[in-house]
Amino acid sequence: MEIKVLGTGCANCRALYSAVEQVVNELGLKADLVKEEDLMKIMEYNIMSLPALVVDGKVVAKGRITKDEIRTILTK
Repeated sequence: MEIKVLGTGCANCRALYSAVEQVVNELGLKADLVKEEDLMKIMEYNIMSLPALVVDGKVVAKGRITKDEIRTILTK
């Protein structure tokens, strides 16, 4: 599983990355976690709000999300 957190480095982006990292560790998932801060690469996902969460190439969430929401997304 590849998980990307898209964001330019703002506080919300850093918070999402940290929350995703915690959930991945709690669930014991084997996942590659990437923080994507390159604006040109972020624009390839055609999203208008950050941060965003991408799982296996698909945008699954935008904006602020809770750890419970992250857990639900990653266990589907």
